[in-house]
Amino acid sequence: MVNIERSEESLRLRATLASIAPGTSLRDGLDRILRGRTGALIVFGYDKLVESISTGGFTLDVPFSATGLRELAKMDGAIVIDKDVSRIHRANVHLMPDHTIHSEETGTRHRTADRVAKQTGFPVISVSQSMQIIAVYVGETRYVLEDSGQILSRANQALATLERYKMRLDEVASTLSALEIEDLVTVRDVAVVVQRLEMVTRIGAEIEDYVLELGTEGRLLSLQLEELVTGVDADRELVIRDYLPTGKKAKEPADVLSSLGALSATELVDPAAVAKALGMGAADHLDGAVAPRGYRLLAKVPRLPGTVVDRLVEHFGGLQQLLSAGIDDLQAVDGVGELRARSVREGLSRLAESSILERYV
Repeated sequence: MVNIERSEESLRLRATLASIAPGTSLRDGLDRILRGRTGALIVFGYDKLVESISTGGFTLDVPFSATGLRELAKMDGAIVIDKDVSRIHRANVHLMPDHTIHSEETGTRHRTADRVAKQTGFPVISVSQSMQIIAVYVGETRYVLEDSGQILSRANQALATLERYKMRLDEVASTLSALEIEDLVTVRDVAVVVQRLEMVTRIGAEIEDYVLELGTEGRLLSLQLEELVTGVDADRELVIRDYLPTGKKAKEPADVLSSLGALSATELVDPAAVAKALGMGAADHLDGAVAPRGYRLLAKVPRLPGTVVDRLVEHFGGLQQLLSAGIDDLQAVDGVGELRARSVREGLSRLAESSILERYV
């Protein structure tokens, strides 16, 4: 859906949240524990290291169930399940992690969960009996689960913001298309479109996290998100490929996307910072003229394979040359016969007409 780079720990946290989202058997068990007002300490994984810091309790090795988890939580010790949440290995276990591992937690159960997560690398869940909260520990990260209603409220606010940003993105993208046809594009025009694409991507990623945590309660939100962000990832890459500077120090599209992702929220609203991340110069170059290669508009021509798009761009070198090319010129490209040449010619002509009309009508 939304393509945005995440750290390994962030990915592990997302996987853990997915396994305890509403609608899962584990979440059912955790909710039962909260309603019963008995705390719990649950380790997601079992290996020799976990075994070495575990004392007491008893071995079960039985299939996982929400009711079983609830009953076992009535005892004081920790519960050890496998990382796939399919079996319960041990119960009523006393965990003794390395006491030298730093932890800022104050409660005994939360401090133990924090240290076990850091020492073993497995996710650990702590259910607080007194505070009635569920805390998830993954590596150095502590994440407290919120009520689904609160998450849904924030998600709907983010979705409304995404709709506004997507509307603005469509406007600036249409303007860029018209400017490309007229050969009037500046660095600022490109930076503004990439800026909006990156903003939409970031908001989409935030909503995707909400969808993940909502589980079955986030299905409608997921459909709305999918409708808004479909094609955004492809557009980002196409714009970058269109205007990526050439030369010995030229970046790869993936490097540019990484540079854009590294921009802070403050930097992202500055076209000069975006242009710099694109490798197109700084503030004093914003009004400089640039010419697209044609990837983005060619991608809008129906039934045109990506390999043929690459050959067309390589052969003609730029969008203006493509727009002025005749049927015979297009047929000179490998893989472009007469029918495809006509399709490209007519497709680009229609795009040129519609872009100009949208800009001036």
